[in-house]
Amino acid sequence: MLKPVIAIFDVGKTNKKLFLIDENYGIVYERSARFVETVDEDGEPCENLESLRLSVYDSLHQVLHLKEFDIKAINFSTYGASFVYLDENGNPLTPLYNYLKEYPEALKKAFYAKYGGEEKISLETASPILGSLNSGMQLYRLKNEKPEIFKKVKWALHLPQYLSYLITGKAMADITSIGCHTQLWDFNKNQYHSWVSAEKIDNKLGTFTPADSSLKTDFEGKSMMVGVGLHDSSAALIPYLANFNTPFVLISTGTWCISLNPFNQEPLTAEELKQDCLCYMHFKGKAVKASRIFAGYEHEVQLKRIAEHFDRAAYLFKHLKFNPSIILRLSNKIPENLLEQQVFSTSSAFPSRDLNLFQTAEEAYHQLIFDLIKQQVYSLKLILNPGVKRIFVDGGFGKNAIYMHLLAIAIPDIEVYASSVSQATAIGTALAINDAWNENSAPTDMIQLKYYSAIQRTIDF
Repeated sequence: MLKPVIAIFDVGKTNKKLFLIDENYGIVYERSARFVETVDEDGEPCENLESLRLSVYDSLHQVLHLKEFDIKAINFSTYGASFVYLDENGNPLTPLYNYLKEYPEALKKAFYAKYGGEEKISLETASPILGSLNSGMQLYRLKNEKPEIFKKVKWALHLPQYLSYLITGKAMADITSIGCHTQLWDFNKNQYHSWVSAEKIDNKLGTFTPADSSLKTDFEGKSMMVGVGLHDSSAALIPYLANFNTPFVLISTGTWCISLNPFNQEPLTAEELKQDCLCYMHFKGKAVKASRIFAGYEHEVQLKRIAEHFDRAAYLFKHLKFNPSIILRLSNKIPENLLEQQVFSTSSAFPSRDLNLFQTAEEAYHQLIFDLIKQQVYSLKLILNPGVKRIFVDGGFGKNAIYMHLLAIAIPDIEVYASSVSQATAIGTALAINDAWNENSAPTDMIQLKYYSAIQRTIDF
């Protein structure tokens, strides 16, 4: 008997994979793809859309011919802030522009002057001013800089919805993509922002479709349910929403450390926006208040500095254990360690510290993590609200014993867990349309947790 599965395309910036996931949410097949990067008309690197399109068709063709699986459904998750512009025949009109591409300052000023100013737009769309990372601004740029191309645009689809379009032929928009720092969505009115209709952009964004919906589609003679696609950050939150009802915050750690609170729907304030807070949307259409710091990047840079100063291999620090006596020693050496961080900062205090102050590499590394935790706790408290009982930390810092112990000590009234979900984004993308393909309910044991106690209160944050 064939094993029923869902096929999930998980397309990140660097890793692009196809997973087959069975009814019990085990990953039973994995296929990686490598894409040839290309450049846009300005010579800036960007995704090769043709390579991506062919890979989707080729990968799906391959797995449809695997004799042991019965593919019941397909869904997609990708990185955000990326539009594909299609003509009336479904052909791309431009490259897939990189969301890090520099945004023209004059056009940016003209836009905000026209629509009430940066603060007004930021507050209403729950997003900081991020240039091309505000994907709505990419559309505005296309209209103003390339009006002849804009006129030919039938559909402007975020990348997850473009991949769904390749299979269904249906142009759709979903809230997890539209509502994520795009400046397209008015969080107060729960609809497209007024500037979107004023610029006649809303009619190009596809049919607004619930993120947990799917469409029956035939592909190569096989009938299956096809999802609308999800923004990857929202997808990674879904396993936690499926498994926990008690209010929690998820700290997703990588290059950025993003604190996500799906139980805080309070409107963003101007002060919160200035401190790098924003709102995501989870797949049921509710706001997820979030704050972020660039801690993963800073950790890598400063770890290299410590390793070079003490002539140590950087990889050795991954296995360091938490040493409370070092923290006590540092509190005497650096009196400011006893003070709570009172102001927002884009980096911790560590980059300005003289490494000659520390006797050992271990001591310096404990101080680095201590400084990052002070910054993390400040960022976390921006989006905490009464009732949150648990903090889950996934990603790289969840595996860092020093980070986890210090975080637990810093917030003793909240339970702190290192958590891990194997391929959380892919699992979440499958869970979003579970009812369309799976007769089983979502399993309750897909998240591995490790509790960290706050008993060792060696420092008051």
